[in-house]
Amino acid sequence: MVTASLVKELREKTGAGMMDCKKVLTETDGDMEKAIELLRERGIAKAAKKSGRIAAEGLVEAYISEDGKTGAIVEVNSETDFVGKNEEFKIFVMNVAKQIVEKQPNDVEELLAQESIEEAGKTVQEVLVEKIATIGENMNIRRFERFESEGLVEKYIHGDGKIAVLVNMKKGNHEVAKDICMQIAAARPEYVRKEEVPEERVSKEMEILKAQTMNEGKPEAIAEKIVQGRIGKFYEEICLIDQVFVKDPNKKVSQLLSETDSEVVAFARFEKGEGIEKKEENFAEEVMNQLK
Repeated sequence: MVTASLVKELREKTGAGMMDCKKVLTETDGDMEKAIELLRERGIAKAAKKSGRIAAEGLVEAYISEDGKTGAIVEVNSETDFVGKNEEFKIFVMNVAKQIVEKQPNDVEELLAQESIEEAGKTVQEVLVEKIATIGENMNIRRFERFESEGLVEKYIHGDGKIAVLVNMKKGNHEVAKDICMQIAAARPEYVRKEEVPEERVSKEMEILKAQTMNEGKPEAIAEKIVQGRIGKFYEEICLIDQVFVKDPNKKVSQLLSETDSEVVAFARFEKGEGIEKKEENFAEEVMNQLK
């Protein structure tokens, strides 16, 4: 059954019209992914935005060791944006990033169980619980990434902790690395180079592009050739080195790296609350619920 909430969700994810959304959901028996693909095939939706709305609060932060060869990026969430501006919370988040660099946890669970570098004799979990009690809001360490580099690690924080980028450079200098960080923050690549893109992702994209082309009235044989040309645009959007350099639209990132004898090994881009749906409540109802 196609509900109004399903139609609304599809519209938010694709930007397609209400009637188009309702039509494809009916055709796909309410299957969201198939409906998104159908809209893309018909040229109604350009891309599927699966991350959901950014709604959770808190901070994303990064820390780099003194020698510049090890770095960590972390996201710590809170209930309101006021906490993200709290100095005690900011210090805690930075200490968590520093802890990841120094103590090398494999995952969040292991991180929480480690002895805190902020307070000796207490685990990170215990320190977090104390912060929750002191600040008065629920908080959690959501995710992190850690890099050790042969060359250097660089970071970039945008919008007071809204977006954080960490890049691992095998070759290059800090100026180029900072430019690469800003590129990643602005252009949102998913991979460094096209060889990293999973085959099934490419195959699915080519299927969609072929359907789009045939829906434009092109014969199948010609559509195949057109798809080969259009797949390049796909790589330009999701692969860092194929992107147009944001500071100089006349060159690609690959040219910048070549000119400066630089090489990117890996990167991480965290956006605060990315992919988390925040519960929306009517304010009057919320007050009434608290009074009850």
